[in-house]
Order: sequence, then structure tokens, then C-alpha cells
Amino acid sequence: MRLDKYLKVSRLIKRRTVANEACDTGRVEVNGKVARASYDVKEGDRITIRFGERALTVEVVSVQENAGKAEAAMLYREIAE
Repeated sequence: MRLDKYLKVSRLIKRRTVANEACDTGRVEVNGKVARASYDVKEGDRITIRFGERALTVEVVSVQENAGKAEAAMLYREIAE
């Protein structure tokens, strides 16, 4: 699944266009490298999203095409840094 779509489905970012812009501006890293929106997300990947001064790092637990509000949080595990 594309990175921008994963960010939307997992509800880490609300809209796919916003996720796409975040990737284009270099605010999203996968496994320590800046990633493009077309990156193919796999289980075990570590995604870091920078929101201004704050950074959120998660590990991909599952990749699903669709997820409800309750299931979205189960797609990733937050990592404390």
C-alpha cells in the first residue's frame, strides 16, 4: 500500500492530500530515510512524522486497505523516543 494511503487509513493524518504534501515536503521518514508518497509500506516499517517541533514515530503492525475508526489504531504501534 502507498505511504500516503496508509497514513490516511491508519488515521495518522486525516486526509490523503495532506499526507501527500507531508511526504513531498520531507516531513515523513520511513526507517530513517525521507520517503515519497509512493513508498510501498510493509509490516515492520518505522514511520516518523514531524509536526513542527513534535515528532511521532510508529511501527507498522498491519497493512489493510480499509479500517474503521476502532481498527485504525491497531494498524500501528507508537514508539516512544
